[in-house]
Amino acid sequence: MASVIGVSVSRSTVLRLVEALPDPEVPAPRVVGVDEYATRKGRNYGTVLVDVESRRPIDLLPDREASSLAAWLVKRPRVEVVCRDRAPFFAEGATAGAPQAVQVADRWHLWHNLSEAAERCVADHRGCLQVLAPDPAQPAPEPKKLEDPSGSPWPRGHRFADRIRVNHATVHELLAAGLSRRAIGRQLRMTSRPVKLLADAATPEDLFRSQWQGRPSKLDAFKPYLDDRWNQGCTNAWRVWEEIVPPGYQGSYQRVRVYFREKRLSPGSVTARPPSPRVVAGWILRRPENLTETEHLRLKAVLVHCPELDALTGHVRSFGQMLTERQGERLPQWLDAVRRDNLPRPPHPRRRHRPRPRRRDRRPHPALELGRGRRTRQPNQDAQTPDVRPRRLSPPPQARLLYS
Repeated sequence: MASVIGVSVSRSTVLRLVEALPDPEVPAPRVVGVDEYATRKGRNYGTVLVDVESRRPIDLLPDREASSLAAWLVKRPRVEVVCRDRAPFFAEGATAGAPQAVQVADRWHLWHNLSEAAERCVADHRGCLQVLAPDPAQPAPEPKKLEDPSGSPWPRGHRFADRIRVNHATVHELLAAGLSRRAIGRQLRMTSRPVKLLADAATPEDLFRSQWQGRPSKLDAFKPYLDDRWNQGCTNAWRVWEEIVPPGYQGSYQRVRVYFREKRLSPGSVTARPPSPRVVAGWILRRPENLTETEHLRLKAVLVHCPELDALTGHVRSFGQMLTERQGERLPQWLDAVRRDNLPRPPHPRRRHRPRPRRRDRRPHPALELGRGRRTRQPNQDAQTPDVRPRRLSPPPQARLLYS
């Protein structure tokens, strides 16, 4: 900026002048937002205070104690509303420092607490999510294989086969143009052996005869077990590979991974594991118009088979409408409806991170501490075996006389 204005000044001078400016006068806030911030997560926390009406931060407190917040509010008696989360120390500080103010919870924390309760409720009914898993008795239809009219074991569209066909056609075109095999190798950046194989082959299919396709595999005997595990919802190739090694599988993990990858990428594959409770809770918490068609159908299948989750979805959407349209007078009726359905209660105020003791402040395990009392005999120590543990040596009598 100094170069644009045309002022020759260093950046250090500009920063020093900016820091020397007096702080702007902040008008007394009427609605204050209180929340915490972390200078070191898990150890050091402070309190940030925001003017909710102007949406600008006002002050930072070095800690999150109730006494600090109360002392800050006492100096500002014009505060009418304190917007905070459900932390107990913020509630105590606001009550002690601004008893005339109304304490409210902000919308983010309300919706966050509701999402935690919804996820717990879905987790309690995770058995209802199995309806989205495939039925092992009804295997998925196998995709139709397109037959190549040329009779080649490598059909059209295969990456290896297409590359061989392109190279074969290019080499024969260059041979017909009068180039030697050495010149073709330099132009295509190939060694003499690939050029010789492509030039000697009359058709590309002659180069496919030595491939491993169609040969028996070490995995063939275990494929029924892999299909059963896939239909049960286990799509982790590494876990299944560890399960088939003890019965006698001697192949590599890569074969199992490729087999599962073909299942995962098959167009008619419906054998996927059921969604997690968090995913289903996300479907419930989002607006219905923001769900995709697939998500809407899967959520509908879950709600049909689980009346509890259906009731949960109705309560969540009712609370969202009440929250966005500011219909706070409906809250008692909403709480009564939730209690009648015996759904989970709102979560307890989340536990705050407490500073963990440093390593040098931690006491060692009792088994590592050397007791000063009576010594116990070791399990493998004989009665006649002398105690070989190190002892504190005392100075000889002559040394005692010299140092006394």
